[in-house]
Amino acid sequence: MMRRVLKTALLAGLLAGATLTFAADWAPGTSDWDKLPEVKKSKLALYLTPQQAYDMKKANPKGVAFFDVRTRGEAMYVGWPGDADALVPYVEHPELMSDWDEKRAMYALEPNQDFMPELERRLKEKSLGKDASIILICRSGDRSSKAADRLQMAGYTRVYSIAEGFEGDMAKDGAKSGQRAVNGWKNANLPWTYKLDKAKMYFPR
Repeated sequence: MMRRVLKTALLAGLLAGATLTFAADWAPGTSDWDKLPEVKKSKLALYLTPQQAYDMKKANPKGVAFFDVRTRGEAMYVGWPGDADALVPYVEHPELMSDWDEKRAMYALEPNQDFMPELERRLKEKSLGKDASIILICRSGDRSSKAADRLQMAGYTRVYSIAEGFEGDMAKDGAKSGQRAVNGWKNANLPWTYKLDKAKMYFPR
């Protein structure tokens, strides 16, 4: 029953996020976090710009955990930040992508039941506990905020969401209208790659 309730809550959050980009009063690229749109907010209210996240990880690579919470397909076809410790999908497409989400006009996403066990396994490998600094990145900051909330529920106290995500927010006008060209890890020209490290990839267990 608890799993069903959690799944419903996670999907509701994702669907809400699908209809929003960024708030008119939040300037993407800034750290004016009190003006973040609701879909990007987490209960811990700990946020980083891509550059801040990169600097934090570089300053303490062993003491800071950095996880990409996007799907396996995104990491493979869109690229991923090679400095991340692991890919730990917060949601995933069903294995055969056999279900269709009519409302979002895309293959359906489902909460990844392995998310917490896999993330905790990765933290244990790094000898990090619930007070460790953990950085999460998704496409544009909505899934990472929900994943941060999930970690907060489990007792983790220093979980940071990269509010701009890996691809960033969509441009509202101009030649790149509708493209994720506003901000984000890739648009900040931070290191990323299409080359995947199998040891860092997610495999259902």
